[in-house]
Amino acid sequence: MSSTWSGWLPPESLAVLAAATWATASLFSAAASARMGAFAFTRWRMVFAAVLLWGMALATGSWRSLEGGGLGAGPGVAGAVAWDAVGLLVLSGVIGIFVGDTALFACMNRLGPRRSGLLFATHSLFTVVLAALFLDESLKGCALPGGVLLVGGVMGAIAFGKRGGVAHPLESTQGQLAVGVALGVLSALGQSVGTLVLKPAMAAGLDPVAASAVRMTAGFACHALLWCAGLPMARVQSPLQWRDLAYTFASATLAMAVGMTLILKALQHGSAGLVGMLSSVSPVLLLPLLWWRTGQRPAWGAWVGAAMAVLGCALLLG
Repeated sequence: MSSTWSGWLPPESLAVLAAATWATASLFSAAASARMGAFAFTRWRMVFAAVLLWGMALATGSWRSLEGGGLGAGPGVAGAVAWDAVGLLVLSGVIGIFVGDTALFACMNRLGPRRSGLLFATHSLFTVVLAALFLDESLKGCALPGGVLLVGGVMGAIAFGKRGGVAHPLESTQGQLAVGVALGVLSALGQSVGTLVLKPAMAAGLDPVAASAVRMTAGFACHALLWCAGLPMARVQSPLQWRDLAYTFASATLAMAVGMTLILKALQHGSAGLVGMLSSVSPVLLLPLLWWRTGQRPAWGAWVGAAMAVLGCALLLG
């Protein structure tokens, strides 16, 4: 592993930091995604993120971690690509980024950041269950009640975060509610499966920046195919504005170049289920940001849920 990554925080702390970047990035994302459309927004976001990540990988030489003899085989022939590891990264990019991210922003366009965040937070539950089934991971000791408190707190904070009788464009429903809910659940499942697919590749020692670059490129390739095929939903839905591109770049930098790289680093040494649960605190971290953005103070239920989530985090980190 490159010395670039020496001195990193524990995997649990990295997952919480990633959640913070996702929460902050959602403020840049909501308006731009609504104007551009979910497909166009995620396509541009992947372009920006891929350029940033490949630039960093080439500048630091971290792309060389993609060379080797394959998963668990140790160092391979110089210049030879570890295709099995790259294959997992591509699969994770298609599921977690192309499917998961696109569904998330389609959900956000219909339900707003708060309710889409609630649905996306269910990825922690999917991750814990799937990690137990396929990676033989389980929560032990204080981690189990901590996980229950964390997930319950996140759900409660978002579900009861809106004050009654207060309306804001970010809280409105566009289109059918059932479609928005289905998209939110799909985004959570995509994030969960994409994370689990990554675990063996990251445990083999791949550099997080290089791995993120491959995933981002795979996700963009799928979007590019849809755009080249001329699908109406893949087109920009309104005239492209520089302001929207600036917001998209900020979102790509925070959520994808920084946030997803932190998650991949956390997966190298941390439990997939634990990383998934801690990264799900993003909606709780979003509450004060939405308060600042909309001027509407969250309801009392949000504070109770946030307190539960903090206590759950303390038990998991302890």
